[in-house]
Amino acid sequence: MSLVPDINKKVLARTMARARERNIVLPTITQQKDPGLVPVDIAARLKNVGLWDVDPANLFRITWKNEPVEHGGGFNDGNWIEFPQAITGVDATIIGIVGNWFPTGAHKVGAAYGCLVPKLVTGNFDPETQKAVWPSTGNYCRGGAYDCALLACPAVAILPEGMSRERFDWLEQIGTDEIIATPGTESNVKEIYDKCWELVHERGDGIVIFNQFAEFGNAIWHYQVTGSVIEEIFSKNYSEGRRLSAYVSATGSAGTIAAGDYLRTQHPGIRVVATEALQCPTLLQFGFGEHRIEGIGDKHIPWIHNVRNTNLVAAIDDEQSMQLLRLFNEDAGRECLLGEGVDERTLESLGLLGISSLCNLVAAIKTARYYDMDSRDVIFTPLTDAMSMYSSRLQEMNETCGKYDARQADRHYARYLQGIATDHLRELNYADQKALHNFKYFTWVEQQGKTSDELRQLWDEDFWKQTFSQDVVDEWDRLIEAFNG
Repeated sequence: MSLVPDINKKVLARTMARARERNIVLPTITQQKDPGLVPVDIAARLKNVGLWDVDPANLFRITWKNEPVEHGGGFNDGNWIEFPQAITGVDATIIGIVGNWFPTGAHKVGAAYGCLVPKLVTGNFDPETQKAVWPSTGNYCRGGAYDCALLACPAVAILPEGMSRERFDWLEQIGTDEIIATPGTESNVKEIYDKCWELVHERGDGIVIFNQFAEFGNAIWHYQVTGSVIEEIFSKNYSEGRRLSAYVSATGSAGTIAAGDYLRTQHPGIRVVATEALQCPTLLQFGFGEHRIEGIGDKHIPWIHNVRNTNLVAAIDDEQSMQLLRLFNEDAGRECLLGEGVDERTLESLGLLGISSLCNLVAAIKTARYYDMDSRDVIFTPLTDAMSMYSSRLQEMNETCGKYDARQADRHYARYLQGIATDHLRELNYADQKALHNFKYFTWVEQQGKTSDELRQLWDEDFWKQTFSQDVVDEWDRLIEAFNG
């Protein structure tokens, strides 16, 4: 497997000419890790650009370190929330890194960049003759469509028809070339794959599919960028007298959880926790089903998931996430939290947690309880997106469940926060990890064209060391710099 494709000089020359005409400059992965390296002229230009504007300069805002403002912001050391004990009920420190301050309001714009750009700067994607196809359960296709809009590349977004209305509206607003709604909800990943195969048969070389579940650029970007920002935040703010004990991430496409691979190189004793919906307990029980935790995908093990690095599986009830959405965002819920000792600053930040972020928070609390963590322990988890993607869900719940009141808020605080226990957890031993690895066969070898030998290769620890090697990113950066030159 080559992580640096062979160069197609003819296509690359055309693509460079397009970029030159449109004044497009690509950030390196190193610049996304450290925006202090962003060229001065681009940093100055960003002072007049909105965070979500379709402006090529916003490629340099594909980082966790954007100043948390909607227009004209610079860079900082990252954005995070330290959840108080009044919310978590545990002695361990739980920290969520905030994805809302990426363009599009979700970190998937970075994962998409990690998949698209290596092909773009080697001439393996031709925006003159090909469309980029982004199969997704929500945020990834938005990220891919946004990256394409900045890069003047045609995009096809594929996502389940049951996803929130906000996602479809936004894709239309930025002028996505094609938006395809597949049957089902976030659990219906196979239907997305089926649509991809249909497009391949119909259009042949006219499309390039950037399948986040199989594209190693997704995992590499998170290993390098997400992993490093967590390490920096911990080292600068939480390391004295404490230890980085766990990293909790919904599996989804298994890109974000790859940050745990990086963190283990710095903290060998860390527990990496994979989160999923209880209603679709694939990692927990090889199960299936449908759920309402939007955007995490399931019913299979992603090709790029290094299951050898996963220690614990936490399955979260979708009803818990949905009711916490109300508790954290309705007036009665916030009054309840204020009465329970949650400070005003934290209350103001709770809108930065979308549905999957709430799922991750619950899983982090379960992790602290399961491993008997104390005040020396620090847990990190990503807050993928914010409430801005789910206002319609609150409206739907008010219509079906009635107006949210103080009585409901008290019950939900007691049940869904104070009552968090260690149920629906699965600690993985070697045999469990191997079984989950082998489970990939039924999706990837039987359905998606991978081979048994390729699957065996994924079990080799050296494979992942090579995949996440700094040499790969250094070569990507060299090609990006050559493209810019």
